Amino acid sequence: MAAGSYFYKDVLPFSAMVAAECTNVGLNTLFKAATLRGLSYYVFIFYSSAIATPLLLPLPFIFRQRGLPTFKSSLLYRIFLLGVIGFLAQLCSYKGIEYSSPTLASAISNLIPAFTFILAVIFRMEILALRSSITRAKIMGTIVSISGALVVLFYKGPTIISASSQSPSLSLPSPPWSSQANWDW
Repeated sequence: MAAGSYFYKDVLPFSAMVAAECTNVGLNTLFKAATLRGLSYYVFIFYSSAIATPLLLPLPFIFRQRGLPTFKSSLLYRIFLLGVIGFLAQLCSYKGIEYSSPTLASAISNLIPAFTFILAVIFRMEILALRSSITRAKIMGTIVSISGALVVLFYKGPTIISASSQSPSLSLPSPPWSSQANWDW
C-alpha cells in the first residue's frame, strides 16, 4: 500500500475522529465553566457557531471530491433545517450539562454508535448472525460502551469545577447500603 493511500484511508479519518472528540469534550467543559460564571447558553451557542463557521466553510472547496451541488431553494431549506436541528440538539445538550457534568455529556455522546446498532437490530436493518465475528464484535462493543457510560453515570469523582449557588442541583441521597460517598445513585 502506498504511503499516500495509507494516509488518506487510515490516518486522516482517525485523526479527524480524535480531533472531533477533543473538540466536543473541550466545548462541553468550556460551556460548564462559562455558564457557572453567568454566560447564557444561547450566547455560548452563538459564539461557538460564529467561530466554527469560518473554520468549516472553506472545507468543501478545499477537499472537493465531487462537484458542489447547484444552489436551489430546496438546498437552502435543507441547510436551514439542519441548522435548526443542530441548534436544538446543542440547546438540549447544554441544558443537560447545566444539570450534570461535561464528563457525563461526553460519555453519553459516545453511545451514539451503540444506540444506532440497537435501533438497526430492532428495525431489522442489521441481521444478527451470532456465528459471525463482525456481529459478535458489534455486540461486545455495544455492551462495553454502555457499561462504560453507566460507570461514568454512577461514579462521582472529585469536583473539578465547583458549582455556584445559582446552578441547579439534582443530587440524590445515597442508598443506605452504599458505604462509599463517591457513588451517586
